Amino acid sequence: MSVHAWLSVAVFLAAYTLIATEKIHRVAAALGGAGIMLAIHATDGEAAFFSRHAGVDWNVIFLLLGMMVIVGVLKQTGVFEYLAIWAAKRARGRPFRLMVLLVLITAAASALLDNVTTVLLIAPVTFLVCERLAIGAAPFLIAEAMASNIGGTATLVGDPPNIIIASRGGLSFNDFLVHMAPMVIVLMVVFVGLCWLMFGRSFRYDPERAASVMMLDEREAIADHRLLWQSLAVLALVLAAFVLHPVLHYEPSVVALLGAGVLVAATKVTTEQAIAEVEWPTLVFFAGLFVMVGALVETGVIGELSEAAVAATSGRPEATVMGLLGVSAVLSAIVDNIPYVATMSPIVEQLVQAGGGHDVLWWSLAFGADLGGNATAVGAAANVVVLGIAARNGTPISFWQFTKYGLIVTVVTVTLVAPYLWLRYL
Repeated sequence: MSVHAWLSVAVFLAAYTLIATEKIHRVAAALGGAGIMLAIHATDGEAAFFSRHAGVDWNVIFLLLGMMVIVGVLKQTGVFEYLAIWAAKRARGRPFRLMVLLVLITAAASALLDNVTTVLLIAPVTFLVCERLAIGAAPFLIAEAMASNIGGTATLVGDPPNIIIASRGGLSFNDFLVHMAPMVIVLMVVFVGLCWLMFGRSFRYDPERAASVMMLDEREAIADHRLLWQSLAVLALVLAAFVLHPVLHYEPSVVALLGAGVLVAATKVTTEQAIAEVEWPTLVFFAGLFVMVGALVETGVIGELSEAAVAATSGRPEATVMGLLGVSAVLSAIVDNIPYVATMSPIVEQLVQAGGGHDVLWWSLAFGADLGGNATAVGAAANVVVLGIAARNGTPISFWQFTKYGLIVTVVTVTLVAPYLWLRYL
């Protein structure tokens, strides 16, 4: 590797260590790392801000911004209080039942929406219902982030890496449903069991709190019915446009911004109220992280690592599939899975063409990248968003608090996927 490549690796590892150890705030670490990458010419302004494969992914940034505005308006209607009371009553105040309900809702929603949008919608409900039952919200938020990544694996629109894979591999929405969704259902059943092992036994049931919740009328929580129906109408249109992306060809970020703009313009909500719930530190953190990872792409570090991993399999299909699954899971845990997939997909395309069209390589890449994102707090966009929301609401989740559970979930789910790929395709 070149001198710039080694320097970029050193800067990235230093910034990642600071983020992991929380010696300084993660936003400062990401911005500092991005600034140094630019200063040492590991990347430049053109690549950092305008490159599709090695720069800031503005589609992700503006998707988050638009959905944060929509969620901020929805919050003023009282609908999250309504959902919190409804969920608590359906679970009869029992914490683990509530976790299972929220996790399944999150996974199902993430299959139709992107996983970031889902956690933006479900996190406010989680805080409210945990407050009602006097239980900690952190285990619920961690479980929901992981459920969103698993559920999002099932469809083309569920996780951003899947969109990249579908575009490069010429795969349809139905292809993902047929090849990915069946295994995702199995993984969710296993994940519920893992939630019990990781969190369930620590929960304490409070009969008095549960009884008080059961007496509540969720309909009284709605503060503004007119604004609620306006917001739900816009949200429904936004979600429909997400699902119809293969037909409409509008990027999710464009849809989210259009929805946010229409909602603010058509209602009595002021601009100040609309942007009050935007997680600006999270957006800035993403920008810095994208620049740092983009520098690794620009200097050829990620490409060399990927090619070396594939070369190590000696061209054997079984070894290639299993190696791609494992390497994708590991690298997606360390760097964001979006730029990793953008870098790896041309290599996989060449392997597919050379092997006569073995689409199993695409599913191996998708499973590895999507599920590997659960391993660490910065492995997937949904994880970063959840940590940002948690900190804003006074329930900070540390890098290692998330990662110690994420590693378990990733190892178990990826291990289960390996025999699925082997038995079904090899």
